Parts: sequence; structure tokens; C-alpha cells
Amino acid sequence: MATSASASLSKAVKQQYMELPQGDKVQAMYIWIDGTGEGLRCKTRTLDSEPKSIEELPEWNFDGSSTYQAEGSNSDMYLVPSAMFRDPFRKDPNKLVLCEVLKYNRKPAETNLRITCHKMMQMVADQHPWFGMEQEYTILGTDGHPFGWPSNGFPGPQGPYYCGVGADKAYGRDIVEAHYRACLYAGVNICGTNAEVMPAQWEFQVGPCEGIDMGDHLWVARFILHRVCEDFGVVASFDPKPIPGNWNGAGCHTNFSTKEMREDGGLKAIEDSIEKLSKRHDYHIRAYDPKGGLDNARRLTGRHETSNIHEFSAGVANRGASIRIPRNVGQEKRGYFEDRRPSANCDPYGVTEALIRTCLLNEEGDEPTDY
Repeated sequence: MATSASASLSKAVKQQYMELPQGDKVQAMYIWIDGTGEGLRCKTRTLDSEPKSIEELPEWNFDGSSTYQAEGSNSDMYLVPSAMFRDPFRKDPNKLVLCEVLKYNRKPAETNLRITCHKMMQMVADQHPWFGMEQEYTILGTDGHPFGWPSNGFPGPQGPYYCGVGADKAYGRDIVEAHYRACLYAGVNICGTNAEVMPAQWEFQVGPCEGIDMGDHLWVARFILHRVCEDFGVVASFDPKPIPGNWNGAGCHTNFSTKEMREDGGLKAIEDSIEKLSKRHDYHIRAYDPKGGLDNARRLTGRHETSNIHEFSAGVANRGASIRIPRNVGQEKRGYFEDRRPSANCDPYGVTEALIRTCLLNEEGDEPTDY
């Protein structure tokens, strides 16, 4: 099993230093999305005191030519603090700071989808849109081979691994437990976790989150997962189809509701939204992975609990549909629906914005409306 060289460094020796007092100073780790739209970057600065709100955090900058975000001749990009969490690695009073990225002219970077998402959420704030996202991922060795799989061959076929227990069924639970506790410490609204259908594949759920919080909390949960895996010397992959063939892919099923949908008789609003979504399938497919649908094409085949990428479908308790209405929602006539199309490596800002545009702002056609 290939693990990173840094994972073999003594964590006990490091702990000696981590226990040293830091005085009144605070370490703030600034986190941002790079030019790929799925990679995360981070760097740390010292603050003179513990910040109590996002407004107390200074803007910063970085070299965008090294993150696929600028050219060397004009490379300075701005980091604008947008959400703050407790730091589970350095512990209190230190902070994780999720940032938006602006270009030299103060316009949003191409992969800064947060800025328009935030605008859309403010436009529909009175409808109280809630989201819950189910983030699937695969644990890999540093050589790209799934964690715990035989070095030349495959484990037994899918069947015993989903929510499995035991050394021959659950591959890498230590990482899952560490990530869960770190998210709770940080203040991420993580609400559950389980082993998935493919061995070495897991899922965690974040939500319910209202508005822009969905994207903020999921991105920070992803960052924490990458950092936990770094400590263990392995890699978390959000690739939607890491292993070709008869193995499940990885998605990011997105559950969505409004105040109207959650109240008595809300099923009508749910059905109205699904009708709107049915007329805008191609727009959503483009918004649901960072490559405009190309990544998802490997996953959404109509097999392995997915719908076909070329067709829109909806059904009660149907895991082969684009949109699933949970059985209890059909019975109670209120609640939420699940969009099963988003890819594991989707940008949650892009996904939640698309749902708002189509379901609540009643947009039509293949392009988003400019407000």
C-alpha cells in the first residue's frame, strides 16, 4: 500500500511542538479554490488576537500564476475572507478561513462561483432554501490505487461493503472517524457518514444548511478531509468514476427544499420544481461538474444507481432517476426532493445556484439569466 513519505514522520515528535504555548497570537489558515474549480489551496498568517467575526479578518493575496489563476506578469490575486471555522488541527483559538478569490481588477476569478451564488441566495432568502449534500469519495494510496485493494487484482464484487462492518468490508474507517470528529470540532454542519457500495468508497453528509452556508460548509468539510488524509498518508479522490467497469461511481446527491415544500401540502411545490427541472436538464448537467458535464458522463450511464446523462427522469424512491422523491415525502405530501445528478467533484455553489435559478427564479433555457 503506497502511502506518502511525510506520513511516516513521527507524529509524537510533532505533538511536542504543537503543545507549546502560542501567547496571544492566533494562526489563521486561509483556504481557497484554485483554477481547476476542484482543487483547494491554503496558507497561514499570524493575527494579533482571536477574530470574533469575519469582518475582523484582513484581506490577503497570493500568486495566481502558481494556482492556474493568473499569468506571471500580473499574478497577484486577492483573498477575501468569507466564512470562518475553528481549526481542528491547531485547535482553539486558531481558525480556518474560507475565502473568495478576486482578480487584480477586483472582479471574481473564473472559479469563484460563490459570489453569484450568494447573490441568488439573497434574492430568495424569504423562501428559506435548505440544502443537504451527500459527498461520496474514494480513499486512494499515493499511487492512485484504491486503499485496501489487492495490489494486482480486485476485491470481491460489490454487495457486502455498503454500510459494512469488519476488516474485510470497511476499508479505512480511521480516516472517516477522524474526519467526522474534526468537522464537528470545526463547526461544520456534518450530519452523518457511511461506507459506500464500492470498497474504499465512503460518504459524509452536510446539512441541512440554508442558502450560501451549504457551499461554505461542504468546501470546508472537503478541506478537512484532504488534511486528515494527508496525516494518514493517503489521498481522498472526488473523481466521479475512479475505477472503470462494474464499480459504483461517486456523486454528490443534493437534497433541496423551501419553506413552502416543508409545510403541509408542500408536495405540489416539489412537483412544480421537478417539472421546471425537466425542461432544463442540459443546463443542470453543465453546472453539475467542473468540466461542464464531461466528468459526469463517465458516471451517469444508467447503471450503478445512476440515471442516464442524456435523459431526465423522476420517481418516488427510485435511485435510477435524475430526481428522487423519498417515499416518506410522497406519503406525508411535504418535505424535500433529491437531485442525484451532481458529480462528487461538483462545486456546491454552482449546484445550489442552478437549483435556485430554475426552481425559484423560474429561469428557462440553456443559459443563466443576468440580474
